[in-house]
Amino acid sequence: MMGMSRSTLMARVRRKHTEPELAVRRLLCAHGYRYRLHCPDLPGTPDIVFRRRKKVIFVHGCFWHRHRGCRFASTPASRQSFWSAKFKANVRRDRQKQKELEANGWSVLTVWGCETRETSRLLRKLKQFLGT
Repeated sequence: MMGMSRSTLMARVRRKHTEPELAVRRLLCAHGYRYRLHCPDLPGTPDIVFRRRKKVIFVHGCFWHRHRGCRFASTPASRQSFWSAKFKANVRRDRQKQKELEANGWSVLTVWGCETRETSRLLRKLKQFLGT
């Protein structure tokens, strides 16, 4: 942290317009897809929404949302019980919001932050999900 307090560091963590989210949006836009952002009327406020297709995309950070098996999903050494509870609540909430969306007829795709590093693979995944 080099002199930066934990709270200062955490205050800098974005919820919207993160670098992985911007990478997904740029890719979609470059291939002609049009979408809405952060629709608060839908469960979980999905990052990217295709209303006519009834499809949503969540762009999750590997650390915060616990991407299983990912090297970026590390756990801080201090206050492990706090972090464990925090991460479990995040994962539980993600699962619940996905179930709510699916129950209302929406298809849900989760793109992990680490997946945005391989553009060609990500594009295939997005096209497969969107049906084009």
